[in-house]
Amino acid sequence: MPARALWKGQLRLSLVSIPVELFSATRSGASVSFRQIHKPSGKPIHYEKVVEGVGPVDVDDIVKGYEYEDDKYVLLEPKEVDSIKLETKKTLELVQFVGVADISPLYFDKPYYLVPADELAEDAYRVVRDALRQSERIGLGQLTLRGREYLVAVKPCGDGLLLETLRYADELRKADPMFSDISGKKAEKELLEVASALIKKKTAPFDANAFKDNYTAALKELVKRKMKGKSTRVAVEEGERPERRGDNVVDLMSALKKSLESGEGKKPQPKAQSASRRRRKSA
Repeated sequence: MPARALWKGQLRLSLVSIPVELFSATRSGASVSFRQIHKPSGKPIHYEKVVEGVGPVDVDDIVKGYEYEDDKYVLLEPKEVDSIKLETKKTLELVQFVGVADISPLYFDKPYYLVPADELAEDAYRVVRDALRQSERIGLGQLTLRGREYLVAVKPCGDGLLLETLRYADELRKADPMFSDISGKKAEKELLEVASALIKKKTAPFDANAFKDNYTAALKELVKRKMKGKSTRVAVEEGERPERRGDNVVDLMSALKKSLESGEGKKPQPKAQSASRRRRKSA
């Protein structure tokens, strides 16, 4: 089934407007979701809107409430909320540019693919893409969608452009209170050198395919077996079972050095080549 555009409009850079379409870059179907089921009947459980001391209520009697103090609310009618929703705009203007490393990862929220709407838009689209890549910059703008205004970043991604929604500043918690109990003492020089050597030894290009969601894979396998009428328990492979360390204090230097000397410090190996490819290389 072809992907469906979430938004269609114009990507604007000064006086240049490029027809583009927006697509989600993630798949919701990759994860496993469940429904709650009433075991005796096998039927799904539904939820009712209830009020304590009143019981089930009519949907028309429900309004939004903002809790400004404990158990004290400001009531907002649906029409009042709808009146401040922003109209979806058909233009995304890049109003500022920043360095690729200038935005903290904390701000990035959700990725989308931004693609040219047709062949006529491709020339201008490529110019913006290549200019961003060459200048090592990210374009910033605000996109109005589904009644809300999103802060977004646009940057090169392979042959196209990636749009990522950004969190606003007031959506982030301050880091200082979280780290306030951590001493400002610097790491010991010898420990730092060994840890840095271990990091260097394990450094390799990022390949998402090298990592596997073992829980989701096991869950899907369990569901598949249950559908076939088998109720075999899922066993954890011995090699995947986490090591139990007990209460003994581990000497940090010894542990780091041992990691360097063992296979644990090796870089991830590329996928095995086929026999034919190995023969061609050795020829």
